[in-house]
Amino acid sequence: MLILGIESSCDETAASVVQDHRTIRSSVVSTQIEEHKKYGGVVPEIASRRHCENILGVVREALDRGGVKLSDLDGIAVTYGPGLIGALLVGVSFAKGLAMSCGKPLIPVHHLTGHIASNYLTHADLEPPFLCLVASGGHSHIVEVLSYTDFRIIGRTRDDAAGECFDKCARAMGFPYPGGVHIDKAAAKGAPKAFSLPHPVVAGSEFDFSFSGLKTSVINMLHNAKQKGIAIDRNDLSASLQSAIAEVLTEKTIHAAETYGYRKIALAGGVSANSGVRAALSEACRKRGYEFFMPEISLCGDNGAMIACQGSYDLLAGITADESLNAAATVSIEHKESTV
Repeated sequence: MLILGIESSCDETAASVVQDHRTIRSSVVSTQIEEHKKYGGVVPEIASRRHCENILGVVREALDRGGVKLSDLDGIAVTYGPGLIGALLVGVSFAKGLAMSCGKPLIPVHHLTGHIASNYLTHADLEPPFLCLVASGGHSHIVEVLSYTDFRIIGRTRDDAAGECFDKCARAMGFPYPGGVHIDKAAAKGAPKAFSLPHPVVAGSEFDFSFSGLKTSVINMLHNAKQKGIAIDRNDLSASLQSAIAEVLTEKTIHAAETYGYRKIALAGGVSANSGVRAALSEACRKRGYEFFMPEISLCGDNGAMIACQGSYDLLAGITADESLNAAATVSIEHKESTV
């Protein structure tokens, strides 16, 4: 089976050809980081325009690198949500036109299920069911992966996601966009217990996350120090922030695993590239004898391979769409796109 995956939910235009679910034939990613860096974050209108300019070349390169013609494909998978609506529409519109022109099935893929599928590309032996922590700039979810196409949310963020907390605190500390990677590098040189930071809880929702209080605490600390002329060591603050986020994510994920009886844990999403989060969850699983899975670093960010991988399993389950498929800025991972 050969599936072309197309991803354009934020600021990466990506395409990939995946063979037989888990073998990457090609993966091409065109990033816009340098352009958005000057604004301190992603500008949706600019992102959409660059997707329009880049998508044809990215898809063509993915097919060429994979040694695949359109006629060889078994389906075309595309991220339809969640994400920036303008960016998503570029990918969805392109995929619809491509699928119609070559008579191939169109497969709508939820962005978060794609991130979960990045683990299948890294670990040939990983199969559902398992518990997955999906952490990124816009999402912090604890998800039961019941099968390749069935998901149930156990916990979610109530406000800021983990990645958003990293990025906004990084900006307040003076790091360039994207801030998460700079926090990670600085944390390696700092003391994780140098600052006492809050570990927010959500009353009545033991598995839900809240990172807005942690973000506010860090920003207020920086503002107060600046007003008093006090210097704060960025390495120590980065290490303390990273430790706090990693501890919260790990504690709740392990608690969910113990409550629901899972001994197989996975990590996914952009924040899965963070060394502190990877180490904390890995160590917690090791101590308990749990199996732990996480994607290789190159598959943590948005990419077409994860969409093609998940799309291949969706196609097997009969999940396809027609020309009426639309993009969705927000859509639950538990939602199933209509099967046509």
